[in-house]
Amino acid sequence: MSEYWFYLLLTITGFIAGIINTLAGGGSNLTLPALMIMGMPADIANATNRVGVLLQSVSGIAGFKKYNKLASHDLPAILSLTILGGVFGALAALVMSAQTLKYVLLGSMIAMSLVMILVPSIILPNVETAPKLVRSTPSSWLILFISGFYGGLIQAGVGFILLFALAGSLHYDLVRANALKLVCTLAFTLSALGIFIYQDLILWLPGLALALGNIIGAWIAVKISINIEPKLLKIFILIMTLLACAAVLYLD
Repeated sequence: MSEYWFYLLLTITGFIAGIINTLAGGGSNLTLPALMIMGMPADIANATNRVGVLLQSVSGIAGFKKYNKLASHDLPAILSLTILGGVFGALAALVMSAQTLKYVLLGSMIAMSLVMILVPSIILPNVETAPKLVRSTPSSWLILFISGFYGGLIQAGVGFILLFALAGSLHYDLVRANALKLVCTLAFTLSALGIFIYQDLILWLPGLALALGNIIGAWIAVKISINIEPKLLKIFILIMTLLACAAVLYLD
């Protein structure tokens, strides 16, 4: 297959991932294996994937802000915890060998997809009260830090942890939780991306091919996020994750 077809397939994969990430989470379950199938070591794929994640987050945030769905009153507290976690997570990724990181990536993708299926309340909690402030909800502190750490380390599936923190712990409705999730993702991805750029771990052309699809997918997903039922994505993400992980293992 020619190089141009690989870039086209990456853009299509990025488009699907952009929709999934914006509506729920788990899009990196598709993009990371796609990059590794191209022959990238896990550490390079993990770093390169962040280019699309960053630009996709910007696109999604702009869309949610346009529809007045971006809650900003508690952003400083939320972001401080996720950024701190993201820095530590990215540094942890640097000390892992590529082979170790590969199996951590695969295991995490499968685990997060299974959690999404078996414990739906984690990402679709019953929200009956007004949003809480971080300073009055100590249970959210650790979850937000872990979200940032996991996002800086791996990225795949971090949206589910963020939704658990934002919707389950802080009681934002799912639409606003998704908007805040993208802001958090943007924050810790910036932190992680800076570290990965410094370490020269990013392949820019594949990263930008993914990003093009991510941006378009995120923008479209925002427009339909009010009416779509996130539960419908769960089985699809699980199946695609298992197939992608199997493909990566087969091509190892």
